[in-house]
Amino acid sequence: MEKIEAQHPMLDGFSFELEAGSQRGPRAATLTTPRGKIETPAFMPVGTQGTVKGVTPDQLRSIGTQVVLSNTYHLAVRPGADTVRELGGLHQMMGWQGPILTDSGGFQVFSLGHRNRIEEQGVHFRNHIDGDALLLTPESVLDLQARIGSTIAMVLDVCPPAGVDRDVAASALARTERWAMRAIEHRHRLELFEPMALFGILQGGVEEDLRREGAQRLRELPFDGYAIGGVSVGENRDAMLATISDGAQHLPIDRPRYLMGVGGLEEFIVAIEAGIDMFDCVIPTRNARNATLFLSDGSSLNIRNSVHRRDREPLEQGCDCPACLQFSRGTLHHLYLRKEMLGYTLGSLHNLRVFHRFLERARQATLEGSWEQFRGAFLSRFHSRSG
Repeated sequence: MEKIEAQHPMLDGFSFELEAGSQRGPRAATLTTPRGKIETPAFMPVGTQGTVKGVTPDQLRSIGTQVVLSNTYHLAVRPGADTVRELGGLHQMMGWQGPILTDSGGFQVFSLGHRNRIEEQGVHFRNHIDGDALLLTPESVLDLQARIGSTIAMVLDVCPPAGVDRDVAASALARTERWAMRAIEHRHRLELFEPMALFGILQGGVEEDLRREGAQRLRELPFDGYAIGGVSVGENRDAMLATISDGAQHLPIDRPRYLMGVGGLEEFIVAIEAGIDMFDCVIPTRNARNATLFLSDGSSLNIRNSVHRRDREPLEQGCDCPACLQFSRGTLHHLYLRKEMLGYTLGSLHNLRVFHRFLERARQATLEGSWEQFRGAFLSRFHSRSG
């Protein structure tokens, strides 16, 4: 396979060092930012409103979090970019001094489709709080992200829902590309709160040729990293996994690759084999708040089930998260039934630690040249449990 490299340098203060891996296949790398290093593959807990629900920054650090994600659209609505700036910027407001990646609001174009109207200029929203008008353009979302002090900013994109025909997917891809070029042009006019990298986004639906051609055009633009968008938006599982596999191989080897909105241990296996470096998803914390707790073999359990009532064993033997080191399944069962906030915090920390630990081990296996053994052992356990 041809080795594809970017034709432009990364922003000063940012670098990406590939330590193991190739154009396609498992990779281990280090993304250096002015806010710290990110060893990949890495998972980003989602703090949409400027906080990872129920978890403190110190707790995030203690379980291995390197970078968090927040959302430009939601912060623009509440408390507003000017307020975030007056509070010292997003890092100060969140109490998190490591890297922060901010989504542009492109996913809200998809998820809040009933509240917006897409035109070539941008996206006209009636926001979900009070109905006030909000216009997001390729330029304004960069201004917002620069104003709040993002470490890694995302361009505005059009994310079509699953099931659209080829023409709709092609149109969304073309508009995303036009908006990407506007973002690149506007980048030079930004008033930065601190250094801010910029990632482009690849669309194309489930059409392999659209993804390939879109990647070829996208990599010609001077982005510091590249994301695969439009995945896990309602398509069936086989189509989602195939799209993950196809997307990354056409992107530059010497830039970070970010799979947007996908989380799960089996999904990580597929994505890492395709050459993905970064992930985010609300699943670990959202599921924890609903009593679904993950185990390292890819299975899960409902801690509210009565079978756990008097269980003195930890949630998972060998897990080094606070929930497993200090509490029993029976205690967690009690906390969830009583709707005690500590239960939701411990469940979130556990689920996040399962994700972080899995990717840490995947990285180590890649560095040691034992990926196939790691992959085989996990899939054997996963399929034996799910079968």
